[in-house]
Amino acid sequence: MASHCSTPVESTTFAPQLSAFASTDIELLHNDTANSSTSMEGFSLPPTDEGKHAWLCLFSCFMLEAMIWGEISGFPASYGVFQEFYSANDFAGSSNIAVVGTCAMVRNLPTLIDAIPDRPNQGIMYMDITIWFAILKYFPRFRKWATPVGLVIVCLALGLGSFSTSVPHLIITQGIIYSIGGGLAWTPILFYLEEWWVRRRGFAYGVTMAGLGLSGAILPLILEWLLHSYGFRTTLRVCALSFVVLNFPIVFFFRPRLPLSQTSQSRGFDFSFWTCSNFLILQSGNIIQSLGFFLPAIYLPTFARTLGANSIESTVTIILLNGAAFVGCLFMGAATDKYHVAHCLLVSAIGSAIGVFLLWGFSTSLALLYVFCVVYGAFAGCQSSAWSAIVRDTQEKRRGADSGMVWACLSAGKGVGNLCSGPLSEALLHAGNWSAGFAYGSGYGALIAFTGVTALFSGWGYAAKRIGWL
Repeated sequence: MASHCSTPVESTTFAPQLSAFASTDIELLHNDTANSSTSMEGFSLPPTDEGKHAWLCLFSCFMLEAMIWGEISGFPASYGVFQEFYSANDFAGSSNIAVVGTCAMVRNLPTLIDAIPDRPNQGIMYMDITIWFAILKYFPRFRKWATPVGLVIVCLALGLGSFSTSVPHLIITQGIIYSIGGGLAWTPILFYLEEWWVRRRGFAYGVTMAGLGLSGAILPLILEWLLHSYGFRTTLRVCALSFVVLNFPIVFFFRPRLPLSQTSQSRGFDFSFWTCSNFLILQSGNIIQSLGFFLPAIYLPTFARTLGANSIESTVTIILLNGAAFVGCLFMGAATDKYHVAHCLLVSAIGSAIGVFLLWGFSTSLALLYVFCVVYGAFAGCQSSAWSAIVRDTQEKRRGADSGMVWACLSAGKGVGNLCSGPLSEALLHAGNWSAGFAYGSGYGALIAFTGVTALFSGWGYAAKRIGWL
């Protein structure tokens, strides 16, 4: 248990890794308590990077990531399971079912809707984290209520969705309301992880992001069984109940390490990191990667069927993809604590590109396609675990940058790529068959090549580092 007098030492020793708001709160806490007339004896803060409180907070982050994102995007075709059921049963004949996944941002774009046949509901949640972070930053006393309130909204969205009688009802409930509540419930992670994990922050973010992969490896088969056994209404109610049972108990352990300071309520944002070459270069790589990252998860089940796979065998492709991402996130998070982020992203880029060009591109059997799913999931699915290292490097150049806002902007960048990849994939699929062998001549050749190229160039930050731009 760290004593009060050890707190400023901790913030000094690990200043490069502390966020701007975390270090400020520590200093304010020291100053406020130093001037207090009350006795300081017995006052202490829980230690960072160790102890049951830090681990309980990390477990809470893992569960929130798994449940909030897993319901719609931990398994990038999880909504595809719903969509396939909706199209064949209760809402057969509707051409707008995919809008539930793409939500309000793209609901009036027919070309994008048609381009994303199995699109998960990701874009709006990637984007609204920035908004929710700004709100919680300006109103810090609302942070402790953000996750419970957000979870209530999510449960309400799923519950109301079970009464839907038309696709617009699903768009509003399972689409828009879910995304708003999910973003609100998730955003406090950016505050609490920064306070509890300092020296091993990359590891902590890696564990958190791994929750998405684990849920993505489990949810598809469960959802498919529930839908075909009990229908979508019961399935949505079960999902709502699962949020209550699995997430609300952990709210008691999901709490900040530092007391709130009055000064932190009036602090503004320093957006000078948008002029930082480190951030701009690594953010560009993030957006480039996201342009092609989602395409395999969208089209792999369909591609597997061209190789003779049945519905279960085609679903296995996504299960393997997400299961491998779970492992990849853990390794990437730990690696960024020891190595430069540009080196880590280069390994991710090369591994992803090799998997796409040599494994998916030459797949003529399910066995080789399954190998590709494992390789691509492990190398491509872990990139978001490197964002904490990008934040750290950016703050070294721009001391006033708020770590949470930098992270939220990286998330928004991935959301931009998520939305743009829809019409791009449609154009690639309509590019015609290539005069080539293996999978390159299957009608997916242009899409495979595009995915490989974006994966490779996502690691261009290493070249920038060699030139001296980083």
